Amino acid sequence: MPERDKFSLNMLKHRMQGALNVLKGDFSGLRTGRASAQLLDLVMVEAYGSNMPLSQVGTISVPEARMLNIQVWDKALVPAVDKAIRTSNLGLDPLSDGQSVRVPIPELSRERRAELAKVASHYAEQSRIAVRQVRRDGMEQLRRLEKGSEISLDEYHDRSEDVQKLTDRMIREIDAILAHKETEIMQV
Repeated sequence: MPERDKFSLNMLKHRMQGALNVLKGDFSGLRTGRASAQLLDLVMVEAYGSNMPLSQVGTISVPEARMLNIQVWDKALVPAVDKAIRTSNLGLDPLSDGQSVRVPIPELSRERRAELAKVASHYAEQSRIAVRQVRRDGMEQLRRLEKGSEISLDEYHDRSEDVQKLTDRMIREIDAILAHKETEIMQV
């Protein structure tokens, strides 16, 4: 009986909700109108032999509506910060200036909006993959319980159906959030 308690639909829901929360955080960094420090939240810099978030190697500020400034704490990391921003798939072209890196935010042309929509779509796909992985974990757990005779075949099918319904609901929510963000990007 204790093995049966190991499967929890609520735990799967919590993990799937985590993927959804990550997506919302990613989307908050896709500012479409004004420059925002959150735009660089996902940029990882190769520093001191490992990848670190940009916020751990410098201070990000917004001096103007269309400009970000990163005051890099270690001057030796300026080229790494520059490279990380260029390769971040955000379509930004940083300018190194001594110990700081300035990042002009381009006007949102139709092409730039399309690029941002692609980035948003990529983030949504990553969330869908995470939700499906949680589903896979839950289904494997149910299979083990059924094979170990901890639950009946009928109970296995019922719980599998519940896991699939939860997965479908989360995927629909991801799609709705993506549609809203794409609309926001294209209309700004």
